[in-house]
Amino acid sequence: MGLADIAAGIEVTDRQRDRGVAAVDDTDDSLAERLEPFADQLPCSPVDAATVVDAYASGQAVDDCGHVADVPPVTAAKTLHLLGEQVSPVGPTGRDILRDWLDGRLSRSDAMALVGVGERTFALAAYIETHDPLLEARDAVEGALETGDADPLGEARSDVGELL
Repeated sequence: MGLADIAAGIEVTDRQRDRGVAAVDDTDDSLAERLEPFADQLPCSPVDAATVVDAYASGQAVDDCGHVADVPPVTAAKTLHLLGEQVSPVGPTGRDILRDWLDGRLSRSDAMALVGVGERTFALAAYIETHDPLLEARDAVEGALETGDADPLGEARSDVGELL
């Protein structure tokens, strides 16, 4: 058998067929229904948590998400944190200072002064440092927090053709 026999029947095309990205949705449940198993671990009801997630996914600020769901903004922030979003009100240095306070190396007043935030913000940051996200709940909202196909920085990037 020669090379010509092996290649018989093979077609060469000048373009590929774009098949897109495969997506699998194995549930018809609403977001609130998917969050129901975590009702005892969330700071608000699954319905309110789903409302917070929907508002956040649409681009609203965390405070506004709380108002939309009719829950305090700090509850919205706690909910988003437990669902895997990065909503810490302090930066990396602030988190290090918080850990020093939690480990007993700093007094609370010194830690608050070093971080430079008020009581409520400090309390939220401490909550975030002491509570890990719920991995299973993060899986339940997978896809709901994605912004879709649009690339928010698409206009700022150049195309390969523009380099030539």
